Amino acid sequence: GGDHTITYPILHAVAEKHGPVGLVHVDAHTDTGDTALGEKIYHGTPFRRCVEKGLLDCGRVVQIGVRGSSYDPDPYKYCRDQGFRVVPAEECWGKSLVPLMGEVRKQMGDKPVYISFDIDGLDPAYAPGTGTPEVAGLTPAQALEIIRGCKGLNIVGCDLVEVAPMYDVSGNTALLGANLLFEMLCVLPRVKTM
Repeated sequence: GGDHTITYPILHAVAEKHGPVGLVHVDAHTDTGDTALGEKIYHGTPFRRCVEKGLLDCGRVVQIGVRGSSYDPDPYKYCRDQGFRVVPAEECWGKSLVPLMGEVRKQMGDKPVYISFDIDGLDPAYAPGTGTPEVAGLTPAQALEIIRGCKGLNIVGCDLVEVAPMYDVSGNTALLGANLLFEMLCVLPRVKTM
């Protein structure tokens, strides 16, 4: 629920208990901006604020599906400078993400991991009900591969953000969001599935 601003205070609480955590971040945007309209905290800045506060284990951060417009000729420079692995959407087009998630599992190891999933990581053909849609995103099947690929990680929390049902009269975005949250619950440690 909510916009991506909610992840910042959640990661404060998670890091208080677990220390800096790894992050599997699915999104059309890196959410590492500095300010908007003079404000340092808004839905496009949470992960920059997390870096500044030492809440993330930056060598164990992966951002999947990023794309879209930018004012910067190298929009992922800040992320890469922090040690994040950035997987642009075009590297995901037309293929299974199972091999990628094998690499992500190795990167995350057995230390604590948080999953933050922005619904706009998916193509608006599947999830139009969001405030900042970007074309050429991930498919629902790829979203499932990412989440199911996290099974076995030391997941200490997760969220799904930016669902705005009023922008989707079909209800498909809310349905997809609910299914993705269910899938996240299924990959939590000690959850038994059939």
